[in-house]
Amino acid sequence: MKQKISLRARAISILARREISRAELARKLHPYADENDNLEALLDELAQKHWQSDERYTETYINSKSRLHGNLRLEQSLKQKGVDAALIADYLPDREQQTNNAIAVLQKKYRQPPADLKEKHKCMHFLAYRGFSMDIIHSAIRQAWADTSLPDEDEY
Repeated sequence: MKQKISLRARAISILARREISRAELARKLHPYADENDNLEALLDELAQKHWQSDERYTETYINSKSRLHGNLRLEQSLKQKGVDAALIADYLPDREQQTNNAIAVLQKKYRQPPADLKEKHKCMHFLAYRGFSMDIIHSAIRQAWADTSLPDEDEY
C-alpha cells in the first residue's frame, strides 16, 4: 500500500527539481491539498526559509531566456507564471543589452543582410515574434549590418 505524500514533501520535491514561482507552486499543489491543509501557510513558510523565492526565480528565468527573447516576451511569460510586474521590471535587461541580444539572434538566423524590403520585413517580424520592441528591432537591424546598405522603405 502506498503511503500518502504530505503537501510539504510534495512542495519540497518540486522545489528540489527547479526554481518555480509561488503562483505556479500553488497551482501544482492545489489538487493535493485537503480542506485541513493550509496551502497559503505552507507557501509562506517556504518563502520565509528562502526555499521558494519569486526574486530568485525571476532572475534565473531572465538570465536563461534573455539572450533569445526580448523584454516584451520575457515580461509576458513571467506575468503568466504569476510574478509581480514590479519585480519583473527590476531584472529585465537594459536597452543596450537588448539591442546586443537582438543583433546576436538576428545574425544567427540570417547570415546575410536583407537584399530587399520583403526580406527586411521578414527579419523584423522574426525579432518581433521573439519579443523585441520596434525601436530595438530598428536599432538591431541598422547595427547588425552597419557596413552594408539596407533597403529603405522609400525605395519600394
